[in-house]
Amino acid sequence: MNVSERISRLRALMAEKKIDAYVVPTADFHQSEYVGEHFKARKFITGFSGSYGTAVITMDDAGLWTDGRYFFQATNQLKGSGVRLMKMFVGDTPTVTEYLADVIPENGTVAFDGRVLSMEEGQEYEEALAPKHIRLSYSEDLIGLVWEDRPPLSDKPAFFLEEKYSGESAASKLSRVRDVMKENKATVHAIASLDDVCWLLNLRGDDIDFFPLLLSYAIVRMDGVDLYVDDRKLDARIHEELAKVNVSIHPYNDIYRDIKSLDASETILIDPMKMNYALFKNISCSIVTASNPTILMKAMKNPVELENIKAAHIKDGVAVTKFMHWVKTRYDKEPITELSSAAKLTEFRSEQEGYIRDSFEPLCAYADHAAMMHYSPCEETDVELKEGALFLNDTGGGYYEGSTDITRTFVLGSVDGQMKKYFTAVVRAMMNLSRAKFLYGCYGYNLDVLARGPIWDLDLDFQCGTGHGVGYLANVHEPPTGFRWYVVPSKNEHHKLEEGMVITDEPGIYEDGQFGIRIENEFIVRKGVENKYGQFMHFETITFAPIDLDGIDPEEMSRSEREWLNNYHKDVYEKIGPHLNDEEREWLKEYTREV
Repeated sequence: MNVSERISRLRALMAEKKIDAYVVPTADFHQSEYVGEHFKARKFITGFSGSYGTAVITMDDAGLWTDGRYFFQATNQLKGSGVRLMKMFVGDTPTVTEYLADVIPENGTVAFDGRVLSMEEGQEYEEALAPKHIRLSYSEDLIGLVWEDRPPLSDKPAFFLEEKYSGESAASKLSRVRDVMKENKATVHAIASLDDVCWLLNLRGDDIDFFPLLLSYAIVRMDGVDLYVDDRKLDARIHEELAKVNVSIHPYNDIYRDIKSLDASETILIDPMKMNYALFKNISCSIVTASNPTILMKAMKNPVELENIKAAHIKDGVAVTKFMHWVKTRYDKEPITELSSAAKLTEFRSEQEGYIRDSFEPLCAYADHAAMMHYSPCEETDVELKEGALFLNDTGGGYYEGSTDITRTFVLGSVDGQMKKYFTAVVRAMMNLSRAKFLYGCYGYNLDVLARGPIWDLDLDFQCGTGHGVGYLANVHEPPTGFRWYVVPSKNEHHKLEEGMVITDEPGIYEDGQFGIRIENEFIVRKGVENKYGQFMHFETITFAPIDLDGIDPEEMSRSEREWLNNYHKDVYEKIGPHLNDEEREWLKEYTREV
């Protein structure tokens, strides 16, 4: 079936069940950023393969809501499907809830699979549609009825993350979580987010794209844990480790039955941002809402994790440096495209010991594609690299020692003065934030101006955050801290900066239809001097790969900025050089020279 035929079959089911609109978000049962093949329902029903978007199908209309990162890709992939592109945050485009509130008749019905809609989204639908008495039906997996050859849920094996990587036992983590439960007067705590369950029990898996996580739910009690997972994925070692902390194994989907049967005397702690709507609607006991305790705990990496993460960045720096050498010395001698370059970088990463997989979908964007900020190449958009343009690469690797996220923009041949001016401003922006000293208690939005300053001086801006937290072999975008000049509540990135957090620093400049520039390093939040003024904090840079000197105009930099860059490149050469062959090392020496 093509997309039009799939939608026709869906509408037939909708008519049979008297449903006026069916909503298909981009999510699994755990609101994961990336999902496994079984959960790519929105791609199935629309043909759009981007990682963000929501489809709404009515009896006479079909729309796909996505943001500016994917307008180009969505326009191409939706051709001939009968699905309209709804450009989020552009002009008078209504939100999904505004659209539904407008087009659904009084006393109508909006349906969706409540397991793939977050609790907060479901509550927003309730509020927006209540004035017209529109009914929400949240137990309808209509896509499953249309998708005859739907891939099954992943059955890939899980693995136990030993303490030499995790730095803390599950028993210790559970004790800390239970302390927070007591503070909130909760007797049980339901966890539906995969990274939180996996961090708590030191488990990892292979169930979703990019992030090495395990499809699972957990209910933490004061005397044990109920883990809902496909038991076939767990080996004897995992069973042995889980038994030590009194974990009982239950079938994956039994969580919905068991949470409904909790005793009325229980009080359950849940996180509205981390629980799906169907699970929430099944709770019958008293509820207390708060952030999952594990969110802040896992964001503040322990000393073992931090040393491992630093080791992972050396490995990743070797791969990225080899890749940069390969691109800049070969693009004009052999055909290299966005997709083939992404595959080559993955190959370089896979040569590193402890590599598991890429940590997110590679964003390899040439020339005007890079202006789309989060463009990811596909077969329909892939282009060959040519001289006289910029090539942006935002990629990452997942290693047993941790996850990485790095962006480098390469100059291919020579570029004009404006590009160099902008490139230099982006480098200055990145280093300005990385050099910050600040008092404990600061938030990301207190410091964001340090990165935006050199770009705002040009009367330009990058319309996204400057940085995000990074998980340890988990979600590469990790709350609760990031850099942005304003607060976006749904982003959950406005917690104060704490020692041990690992955060990205990735300012950029994007000129529509022309080019995009982004330079990204990661750093660790560290404590500095404590005196009568308070506890001073600073950042330790942990990303090491050359910043393309072909794009830098030293005249645009202050002496202290040049000193920072020269010292950084000296560190790059000393840390990365020994892992390269003679040709690569000689090339690196040239690209880490003093300016």
